[in-house]
Amino acid sequence: MRKVAIVMGSKSDLPVAEKAVGVLRDYGVQMEVRVLSAHRCPNEARKFAASAREGGFSVILAFAGMAAHLAGAMAANTTLPVIGVPCSGTKLDGVDALLSTVQMPSGIPVATVAVDGGKNAALLAVQIMAVSDAELAQKLDEARTRERDAVLRTSNTFSTEAALEKALYLACARTKRFGRSISKSGKYTSKNIKESTRR
Repeated sequence: MRKVAIVMGSKSDLPVAEKAVGVLRDYGVQMEVRVLSAHRCPNEARKFAASAREGGFSVILAFAGMAAHLAGAMAANTTLPVIGVPCSGTKLDGVDALLSTVQMPSGIPVATVAVDGGKNAALLAVQIMAVSDAELAQKLDEARTRERDAVLRTSNTFSTEAALEKALYLACARTKRFGRSISKSGKYTSKNIKESTRR
């Protein structure tokens, strides 16, 4: 089986990358983890990307925050699929990294997941590899089935109106408008919830 490269621009990206590592381990996918900054060691980053296919890699996951040029630097030097993971932790909460990663020029694509979306990045990598790996495809199908069953079990716990109203209350209680509606009525009901969400 070929492997996935997990490349971080800094060791500070490790908490996000660890989510991807966990998913890949669950699916039995081999991986290698590197720290290669697009700005501090650009030559080494370029060499790694350029030799990744020969090194047995199928997908590259690039984790970076702030200016977040790592995914683009990887994609510019390989035709392997590159998945960019913008990382938060800055004053802009990762929006800067998201825009830097997703706005690639035509011809050099980077598949970009959500800010701190290490889990989805790994799942996307597994899906890419599963195109030619029936065992991985079966594991993905089984995981989707488990997720569906879990949602349906949760749905069954809200089968009574009282349970549903309480769940809606807990979901909306943080909003100020909903809080005022509850404080006036002294209780939560479906009617109060609907009225507060219309205001």
